[in-house]
Amino acid sequence: MNMTVLKVGFLAGLIALLSGCGTMKAANNLEEGAWGTFNEIWDRWVESEGDIGYAVVWHREAAEGVELQDILDALDNVAMNTPGLMDVGQLPLSRELNGRGIESDIIHVVSYCNPETARKMIDFSPAMGAFLPCRITIVEHDGGLHLYTMNMDMMIKMGKKMPPELKELTMAVREAMWQMMEKGATGDVF
Repeated sequence: MNMTVLKVGFLAGLIALLSGCGTMKAANNLEEGAWGTFNEIWDRWVESEGDIGYAVVWHREAAEGVELQDILDALDNVAMNTPGLMDVGQLPLSRELNGRGIESDIIHVVSYCNPETARKMIDFSPAMGAFLPCRITIVEHDGGLHLYTMNMDMMIKMGKKMPPELKELTMAVREAMWQMMEKGATGDVF
């Protein structure tokens, strides 16, 4: 059966089933582009045979020859050139594991935050605090380094409509995280 037909049928059935319990009201409160983002996540979930982590992240594979420090330098450069965004912590997990005698390829987590935007986001939805700070995880697997971060389009578009000021601030962080992924994968510090 055609996957698009299956997806449309599933969505129609789901909407019909849930329309009496507030689902339609919630759906009408979503940002523009929510359904396109939903479809992207759905497709990635199906492609990965149900790996929800794969479905809800942005992923970039580092170019050949790009090393961990190149990625970290590129990430820091984007953060330094984004007003209000700062590195709020790093977790060199593989170094810690290796220090404990547990052999590990590279796993390095870097966290970024714009404190003012974070405050406004938590005022808008306290539960969004669970997604703070923004993180990029660098993982060595399949013969190379890979960068992963939350698909911020999911958070922005699939959530309830934000006040214009908050959406503008959130989009600035989203753009910075996107640039970090792009520049980190190439080691580009310019």
